[in-house]
Amino acid sequence: MATAHSFLEDTSNPLEVVEQLATSEDWYFDRSADNELNLSVAGTWADYHLCFNWHEDLEGLHLACTFDATVPDERRTEVSRLMAQINEQLWLGHFDLWHKEGAILYRNGLLLSGCAEMNEAQCETMLRMALEVSERFYPAFQFVMWNGKNADEAMQAALLEPMGEA
Repeated sequence: MATAHSFLEDTSNPLEVVEQLATSEDWYFDRSADNELNLSVAGTWADYHLCFNWHEDLEGLHLACTFDATVPDERRTEVSRLMAQINEQLWLGHFDLWHKEGAILYRNGLLLSGCAEMNEAQCETMLRMALEVSERFYPAFQFVMWNGKNADEAMQAALLEPMGEA
């Protein structure tokens, strides 16, 4: 299949937009290669590590957001059940479990086919979604991993909407 942009100029690298946003927010980031940017953001529950990868051949931007939590072997099945329930609630993006490392990550992507360019609003939305979803469900993962709760119990707790402040 011929690529649609074979006769068009190459798309600008969307990681430049991510880098500008990280700079404006004063977030630590590392541009380890032309097609990769890593950044760290402090959250309420954890520090979140976000990795953006630009796949020029696919004209797609991939985002992976992780936090420091390794799922114990004996809790991986229940964490996977919890992820399935969480993913049913998400409209965009999803959680994955990397079994080899035991790492939980939130993943999302943005296709920029036809030489489309990512704008600042799209970048902010991808970042905000990753951080909000990770913050919202971090306690549920902790309930399953360290408190021995099952996926249903953890999901019920995650879906409670607190009112006011204590």
